[in-house]
Formats: sequence, structure tokens, C-alpha cells
Amino acid sequence: MSKQFLRRLPLFADLSEQDLNTIYDMARQADIREREVLIEEGSMGDALYVVLDGEFEVSQRSGDREVVLARRTSGEIIGEMAMMTGELRSATVRALRDSKVLVIGQSAFERLLACSRSAGMAMLRTTFARLKSTQALLAQQEKLAGLGRLAAGLAHELNNPAAAAARSADQLRDALDRWQGLSARLDMLGLGPEARSRLEEARRGLTGCTASGPASDPVTQGDLEASMQRWLDGVGVEDSWELAPTLVSLGVELPTLQNLARHFTPDQLRVVVPWLEASCEAEALLDELSHSVQRLSELVRAVRAYSYLDQAPVQQVDVHEGLENTLIILRHKLKGGVEVERRYAPDLPRIEAYASELNQVWTNLMDNAIDAMGGQGRIVITTYREADRVVVEVCDSGSGIPADVRQHIFEPFYTTKEPGKGTGLGLHITHNIVVNRHGGSIQVESQPGHTCFQVRLPVQLKNLS
Repeated sequence: MSKQFLRRLPLFADLSEQDLNTIYDMARQADIREREVLIEEGSMGDALYVVLDGEFEVSQRSGDREVVLARRTSGEIIGEMAMMTGELRSATVRALRDSKVLVIGQSAFERLLACSRSAGMAMLRTTFARLKSTQALLAQQEKLAGLGRLAAGLAHELNNPAAAAARSADQLRDALDRWQGLSARLDMLGLGPEARSRLEEARRGLTGCTASGPASDPVTQGDLEASMQRWLDGVGVEDSWELAPTLVSLGVELPTLQNLARHFTPDQLRVVVPWLEASCEAEALLDELSHSVQRLSELVRAVRAYSYLDQAPVQQVDVHEGLENTLIILRHKLKGGVEVERRYAPDLPRIEAYASELNQVWTNLMDNAIDAMGGQGRIVITTYREADRVVVEVCDSGSGIPADVRQHIFEPFYTTKEPGKGTGLGLHITHNIVVNRHGGSIQVESQPGHTCFQVRLPVQLKNLS
């Protein structure tokens, strides 16, 4: 590749012939095979590359995924950011086909900048444009990845009550079939009005039965079942071995049945007791089904409110509602041992805000708090009014953030996590939403065992952008 090719590039355009020859002689050409890695993310930036021929793909790890940022072809520069900042490479560059590059080391790069003012300006323009483009792309990827994590958690949360509802419905069908058969046998007994009244009274007394049954240890549970089975055998009730565990699990107490037995003959009890058991089981299964449906409804409502579907981006927002919806969305991560304490101001006013973006703030702060505690600890959420602003504090009992890290946590791409575990954009996005979108502020205080993020938001947006 001739030096005339370099002359056509902005980086080398105004170099004198002598300086161009010098830099060209200091550089070297390299052949890169298809799929070969030219730059490895996390490596030292000791050279920049001019693509003489071929095509390269630039990618960066985001969580557990590889995100493609750009493609570079003939005449473009690669690796300039790390050269200028002296920091580690922020992306991986891989050849898409057999390619050829000009490798410009640190000495040649410094000579280039010293010889050409326009080279420095061209480098700054290129670096700024690429940084802005990369940041925007990764921010969008971070949002999508966050939504993916939330969706995975929600799928698990929705599956539990859905599976419980399906299981309860199947069991309820069997219980109702059995109850109807026993009801037919009960009718054949020809019970008088008084006996019918006592039986109905007993049935109403058992409607408080629950499938969870009484809170007892396995030994006590076994003793109750054994006592129940002996009594059922004594009065001649068939299938006592099957009825006894069910009755005990439903919370039916033996004295209740013993009191009922005084008003019925042994032949009648052989139908009455199974009928009451089937009735109680059906009631309990209906309660389970209702609870599962309510849980599904709660999750659907929370997701809809969290995302503000089909609503204008700017809303009069109930901050407490947003916090609670976020906690519901993150419930799958809280179950491992995270306790949440709410200290909500009862008179907190609604605020004008970009509602769905604000929920992203709460999600990032709570998610970080859970991670900081390793899924075990205490989160305290406090709200109060301060003049024309509302304040939300999210505090955790994690290990804390060192002072040298705190000053960088809102910077883009800054992360203390190992490569592939985080993009360093979560808190940067949070800062942008709070400060740039809402005209608020966000601060952090931290010491071992206590980290607190404090968000201040205006009640009324000053400038909608």
C-alpha cells in the first residue's frame, strides 16, 4: 500500500513529505487472517491501526453477551482511544476477512501529533464521535439487557401462580366429582331437618379450612393423623388411612368431628365425614385458585403500571406506587434473604416525571443494592418532601463502596465488576435520567455495612426535553 493512500486520509493530510516518510518508516504493515483477533478487550493500548485493506468487527462484552458496536473498513482507524488515554482496550476487534493494517506504535503516534495540528484535531473528532456513538449503543443495549433480566424474573414469578392455579383447578375437579357423589349418597340417607341443620352448621364451621393446615412439626402432624385415623376406624368410616391426613392438613380438629358424631348414627357418619372432607377440600382449593389468580393479576397490573403502557411519557407520578411496582418486579431477587423496610412519608406529593424512566432508576438502585449484599441483607427505602422537591433514599447493608470508587461510579463504562459481568452504564444511565431528564440530583454515601443513594426530584419539571 503506497504512502499516497495515507496522504488521502485526514489523519495524515497536511504532513510534509519528510514527516510522512518518517512516520511511514516507523510503522509496520501486518496481515490479519479471517476471524483473527487484532485487539483484545482489556489488553494494553500500545498501538493504533490504519486499515489498509479488509474489514473488521468491533465488539464489547455487555453482561454475558457480546455486543457488536461497529465495523471498520479500508481507510479507517482502529484503537485510537486507548492510545490517547493510556487505558486498557475497551473493545475487541476481529477480522471479518483476510485484511491488512498499518501498525503505528506509541513513538510514531507521538511524532504524528507533534508534526501535524490537524492530525490531533482529526483524532479528537474521530474519538469523540465514536465515543458518543458507542455510549448511545451500549446504553440502549443495557436497557434491553435489563428488560431481558426483568422478563426472565417475571416469567419465573408468573409461572409459579400459573402452575399453582392449574394444579388447584385439576384437584378441584376431582374434589367436586367426589363431593357430588357423596351428596347423592347423603340424600339417600333421608336425614331429617334437625340433622340437616347440624350438618350445614358443621360445614359452615369448616369453611375456614386451608390447604396449608395448622402450623405443626412433622412429629405433631403424624400424631394428629394417627389419632384421627383411629377415631375414624372406631366409627367405621372407610378409607380412614386416606381421609385422616387430608382432614388434618385442612385444619379439621378431632373434637369437631367427635361433637358432630353425637348427632348421627354410625351408618350416617360413614357418609357424613367423607362428605365434609370433600366439601372442606373443595373450599380450600377454591381459596388456592383465587389466591393464584390474584397473584397473577397483581403481577400483570404491576408490569403495566411499571412500564406505563399506552400512556404519555410525562405523567403525574405517585413515587410510592413506582417503588412498590419495582419491588414486585424484583420480587424473585428478594426471596433469597433480602428484607425490605419502607419509611414512606404519608404526605408525599405526586411529581411530574418521565414515569417509565423513573422506574428504571428505582430498578437500577435496588438491583445494585441486592447485588452489593450478595442477595442477603436489608434494604431501607425512605421518602420525604424537601421544599419543592421529593427525596428518595435507597440504602443497603452491603459491604460499602470505597472512596476511590465512589468518585467514579456515575461515569460511563466505569465498573469494578470483572469483564463480562457489567457494562458500567447502569448508574451512568440512572444519573442521566435523574439529572439531565428531570433536573434532579443523585448522591451516594457509603461506609462498610451501609450504602445510601439519595435521589432528589423536582415536584414540577422545569424544562421538558
